[in-house]
Amino acid sequence: MRKKRIVKFIGLVLLFASLSSCASKKIPYLMEATNETLVSDSIYESKIGINDELTIVVSTPTPEAAAAFNLITTPTPISANNVTASSSMYANLQTYRVEVDGTIDFPILGKLSVAGMTRRQLATEIKNKIYPIYLTEEPIIIIRYANFKIAVLGEVAHAGSFVVKDERLTIFDALAMAGDMTIYGSRKDVLVVREDDKGNKITARLDLQDKNIMKSPFYYLKQNDVVYVKPNKHKGNSASVTSAATISVSAVSLATSVATLLVNVVKVSK
Repeated sequence: MRKKRIVKFIGLVLLFASLSSCASKKIPYLMEATNETLVSDSIYESKIGINDELTIVVSTPTPEAAAAFNLITTPTPISANNVTASSSMYANLQTYRVEVDGTIDFPILGKLSVAGMTRRQLATEIKNKIYPIYLTEEPIIIIRYANFKIAVLGEVAHAGSFVVKDERLTIFDALAMAGDMTIYGSRKDVLVVREDDKGNKITARLDLQDKNIMKSPFYYLKQNDVVYVKPNKHKGNSASVTSAATISVSAVSLATSVATLLVNVVKVSK
């Protein structure tokens, strides 16, 4: 009977340890979120800043009519009936870097002040300047970021720099790209470093467990933002030990202790 009680006790200890290990990993975000709709004042649109690189495509029903506004790295022959050639030309378009004075040098129009504008605003301005003065056919202006990227550092699974195709990138999207936080990451104090339209560095600290984060101007990230997840207060001296290594060591230690206990139980029973 004594042997059975000891074995049962060991089983309960192992079950408790297993449940505790699983529970420790379930660290939630947005703890205060409820079934409500958070109304935004406007749809977020990223604004163009210094050192951004833009691709600008001017398209018209007659491709050669807009050719002067589409600078390409390698000349591509274009004919009115050759759609493939037109697509190839757009793939080889040069990018426009926003200079420190907030301008780009656009064909025919010259210097354009673009810093602080959204892509839609810039597209409208270019269209109004070239149509119908330079073009008789109404153009379609497509503007994209060529260097929209963010960096995620600190207590995440895969720190690094990430190229982004969609400018509507939230802080949670960025963390997902980096493989989420480790269990040592502080969810109540995440630092975002940003450069404004004038080149100044600004910072903000976000509490990812607060639902009001969705109202923060830093909830949507801008190009070249840096996200830093600092270690929580429990990390301490184990900063150099990864989560996987810690769990492995604990598992080995627990297994060794259980094995030793079982050996002693067998000896006592004999």
